[in-house]
Amino acid sequence: MQDDLTDGVQWLIKQGIADPKRVAIYGGSYGGYATLAGVTYTPDLFAAAVDYVGISNLFTFMKTIPPYWKPFLDQMYEMVGDPEKDKDLFTAMSPALNADKIKTPLFVAQGAQDPRVNKAESDQIVESLRKRGVDVEYMVKENEGHGFNNEENRFAFYEATEAFLAKHLKQKS
Repeated sequence: MQDDLTDGVQWLIKQGIADPKRVAIYGGSYGGYATLAGVTYTPDLFAAAVDYVGISNLFTFMKTIPPYWKPFLDQMYEMVGDPEKDKDLFTAMSPALNADKIKTPLFVAQGAQDPRVNKAESDQIVESLRKRGVDVEYMVKENEGHGFNNEENRFAFYEATEAFLAKHLKQKS
């Protein structure tokens, strides 16, 4: 799927539809993972990125799945992989473990009470990028879970996203 996303962006650029200096990537949950993977594995493709409650480390994601997902653990191993059997794959495909490749400005938003994508997922990527001096903004809403349900928090997130994208995608003269 990640290759399809990359191919689609490259096609848009080749067609002259997208400005290669002003392409952003945004996604939530799995889309947040795709955002992080995009800026990790194709670091020159995007001018800005917004990760909303996204997975950054497949090992920690699989270790912190909520109790109500336990009946689906075999299915998760089938879809995502087994942390023991697929150690090399998990390492290669975890943006947090390959964050040294990220140079794209990033905005991360996370609910502190998220039972599906634990806050530690976002903490890992933000901490790693800040240590390297990569431009990363981090919004944590203490009263939110997997996505922002509180209208005030949604407004704050979208306002911050709009300002972040305006800053990093402004027309170059």
